[in-house]
Parts: sequence; structure tokens; C-alpha cells
Amino acid sequence: MADTAAETGTEHAESGLNIHPMDQFEVLPLFGGTEVHWYTPTNAMLWMLLTLAAITALLVVGSSRQALVPGRGQSMAELTYGFVHKMVEDVAGKEGLKYFPYIMTIFTFILFANLLALIPMSFSTTSHIAVTAVLALAVFISVTVIGFVKHGPKFLELFWVKSAPLALRPVLAVIELISYFVRPLSHSIRLAGNLMAGHAVLKVFAGFAGVLGAGAVLPIVAIAAIYGLELLVAVIQAYVFAILTCVYLNDALHPSH
Repeated sequence: MADTAAETGTEHAESGLNIHPMDQFEVLPLFGGTEVHWYTPTNAMLWMLLTLAAITALLVVGSSRQALVPGRGQSMAELTYGFVHKMVEDVAGKEGLKYFPYIMTIFTFILFANLLALIPMSFSTTSHIAVTAVLALAVFISVTVIGFVKHGPKFLELFWVKSAPLALRPVLAVIELISYFVRPLSHSIRLAGNLMAGHAVLKVFAGFAGVLGAGAVLPIVAIAAIYGLELLVAVIQAYVFAILTCVYLNDALHPSH
């Protein structure tokens, strides 16, 4: 009986029934081996470098000619620049425009990392909480420092809701304080969770398509639909991360309720 079960399991493994959607998120060395040290070149490092190369190609190379009638590359660069610039100005005000390069960097990095992750056999760097947590913590620490540098102790007015009844203000202050320190957690998990879930679902349907062979019409249709949804999610998540950064920056610049 044990031999039969082992043979059946082997047959299932050989037939491709074993689907491991989380394997695609494993960080692996680029040049063989299995151990990853702090100095080991990995697939995550490679795709982050490719993300930086893609950003450079669009924003530097694409707009280098500065033509009066822009081409496609320059048009995309100018549209991206104008979109983020308007977002920062609308949410954080003109005072927030001095921090525009930082927010532009965050937005383009997340956007291009998300889009490159949709290429078959690629690696999704923004699906890793280690990456998104660093981005979120950088935003959290930056806006907190800006708030205290610009306003000193008055920055604490962010947690004191003056418009509420006096008896409720201490309770609301505790709630505001907790929500403030939860920001990096929600900021990072939202991005990583959405990317990881979408890519895992794609891998599951791809596994079904491989198993069903000629009868894989429905999984293939589902893959096409989910891929389109993932393309939308890639853009939306970059926008959400950037606009939340603008909201947090606005709180630091204008802490009074």
C-alpha cells in the first residue's frame, strides 16, 4: 500500500498536478548555490536594478532631446512628471512641492517594479514585505522628522482634535496616536499583499492550464482577465502608495486639525 501511494504521488508530481504558486517569490542567488548572504547577488537585486534602468530610460534618455514636439518617450516622461507634480501640489500644497523629487522617485520605482513583474519569468520585488516595509518606514520617518523640524512640539497637535468635545479629545488622541504608528504597517502590507495575491492567482491558473492541456480554454481566459486586472493593480498600487505619502506629508506640514 505504501509503495502504491508513493507511486501515485510520483505520477502526480510528474504530471504537473503539484502547483506551488509561492515558489515564484523565493529569493535565489543569481550564480548557483542555495545560500543567500548580505553580499550575494540575487534575483531580487537584479530586478531592482532593471527597474532603475527602466526609469532611467524613460525619464533621462526618453526626455534627453527636449524636442518642441515630443516623441512617445518624451511624452510619457512629461505625462508622468506632470501627473505626480499635480498630485503633490493638490494634496500637500505648494509647500509640499520641495519634496516632489522624493515622491516622484517612490512613485516611479513602485510603478516600474510592478509593471516589470508582469513579464513572464520575472521577479516581483514589490511583493516582498522587506522591500515595501523599507519604503514605508522611509516615508514614516521622513514625514515625522519634517513635522518636528518645522513645528517642534506643535506637531503633536496632529493628535489633538480641537473640533471634538473636550471630554472626547484624550480618547481621540490615543486613537490618532495608534493610527499614526500603524501607518508604516498598512502602507507596506497593502502594496505587498496585493501584488503577492495577484501573482499567486496567476500561477494557480497557469498550473491548471498546463494540466488540462487541450481543455485549458477556461483557465487561459481567466489568466487573460486576471493579467488585465493585475496591470490595473500595478498602476493603482503605485498611485495609492504615492498619494498616501502626500497625505502623510500634508499632515506633517499642516498638523493642526
